[in-house]
Amino acid sequence: MRNEFDFAPLYRSSIGFDRVFNLLNNPQRLHAIDTWPPYDIVKTGEDDYRMQMAVAGFSDADLEITQERNVLVVKGQKAEEKDGEYLHRGIAGRAFERRFELADHVRVENASLTDGLLSIELKREIPEAAKPRKITIGSGVETQAPLQIDAEKQVA
Repeated sequence: MRNEFDFAPLYRSSIGFDRVFNLLNNPQRLHAIDTWPPYDIVKTGEDDYRMQMAVAGFSDADLEITQERNVLVVKGQKAEEKDGEYLHRGIAGRAFERRFELADHVRVENASLTDGLLSIELKREIPEAAKPRKITIGSGVETQAPLQIDAEKQVA
């Protein structure tokens, strides 16, 4: 049974949305979603966001944050500790990798780790060329005077 939608009709009436359709059509989206470590995403301003991830037991050196084009990747890998034999291990310390799709023009501002919470500040910065602009409607008639070449008169 095929679970994919046919986006062909949308391709006919849209321009530049190829990446969005590819995201929706990506078969990896259908895989089971890992829920660890838990995280929150908060909109803190018009174009500002903060992501907080609970990573208790991880240090700065155990975490790696990278931004690859429109994907934010957060990885955690703890070094094995040989402090003794665990009789019960209830604090999760397993390795993880979380991927977040970012919209165009969103970049990571900074990241900090405080009290077991990893905070990542994100900002959307739309370039001037991508902002809406008003287009004036002309009459279609050339408004500039025709170019004329002036040459010096030759005296004979």
